[in-house]
Amino acid sequence: MAQTIHVPLGERRYDIHIGRGILSRIGASLRELDIRGAVGLITDANVAPLYAEPARIEIEKAGYRCVVHTMPAGENSKQLARIEEICGAMLEGGLDRASALVALGGGVVGDVAGFAAACFMRGIPYIQAPTTVVAQVDSSVGGKTAVDHALGKNAIGAFHQPKSVIIDMDLLLSLPVRELRAGCAEIIKHGVIADPDLFVYMEKHADAILSGDLDALEYPIARSCEIKTDVVVEDEHEHGRRAILNYGHTFGHAIETVSNYELFLHGEAVALGMHAAGVLSQAVGLADSDFTARQRACIDAYQLPTTWADLPVEAALAAMKKDKKARAGKLKFILPQRVGVVTQRTDITEEQARRAFQALS
Repeated sequence: MAQTIHVPLGERRYDIHIGRGILSRIGASLRELDIRGAVGLITDANVAPLYAEPARIEIEKAGYRCVVHTMPAGENSKQLARIEEICGAMLEGGLDRASALVALGGGVVGDVAGFAAACFMRGIPYIQAPTTVVAQVDSSVGGKTAVDHALGKNAIGAFHQPKSVIIDMDLLLSLPVRELRAGCAEIIKHGVIADPDLFVYMEKHADAILSGDLDALEYPIARSCEIKTDVVVEDEHEHGRRAILNYGHTFGHAIETVSNYELFLHGEAVALGMHAAGVLSQAVGLADSDFTARQRACIDAYQLPTTWADLPVEAALAAMKKDKKARAGKLKFILPQRVGVVTQRTDITEEQARRAFQALS
């Protein structure tokens, strides 16, 4: 059943549309935004053969000239050169300040296209049409856009809210099972940080979700969007509570950096990071062993990693120190107390973080 979640951010407000077979809503969204210029459709080499043509047709049916740009798939596309490439393609295609972009793809496409929209002509509107679970429950909502730097993930970017998010769950039917599993890490994260009932749901429905049952996926996807919306509305620019959405990411981003974004999907790195955060929380007396075991069992149920035998601990520590979440040289760790409750800590020592990494190897 189709549903709409409103993101009430004043002049930057928008709606998240969730349903099946709703990719066709792109044209209506563009008309509602009163877009007057041409529309750039940004996608990648994996998604383009499946969904670029249907999306282009819907855009043109709404009366817009559509310029399609297909970028290479994968995390290695999150680089500044890609932003210049997209902006150049849009200039050549005749886009201007009256134009808009549509991001059709997973988290990488959404991050890159969103940042390109923030930069092009000093900022134009864009629509998110996410095609992976990770993107649908996390990166398409909230306005964080960025590319990576060799020294850190998402180190160069901007806050730029989309004008609409269109979550067509039918697009998940073509999603590889590894990508499906990786997306579930972000849903588990939302349960740990804010909703015990969501966490229990994920514990109970692993088999159905991993089989690709869209009915089983509908509730956790929608609930994740509600949780993220509530947090973003309270703290849009991450001065306080929004940091809880980084649970598992301080460790996870360091793991992605030292693995050169090649060994793990983002959700897999987050799963490792959540387990490390749980171990650390237990070590400093916040969480008990029952929590750590329960979280690990849930992560295991989705066939996500909780160990990396070859983890270069010292390199990971060095990468963590360059994390964009650091403030005045201090890292902020999001640590669980129990399912549904986390806290922010800035007093974790390097040795304590080292031991948490070592617990993964």
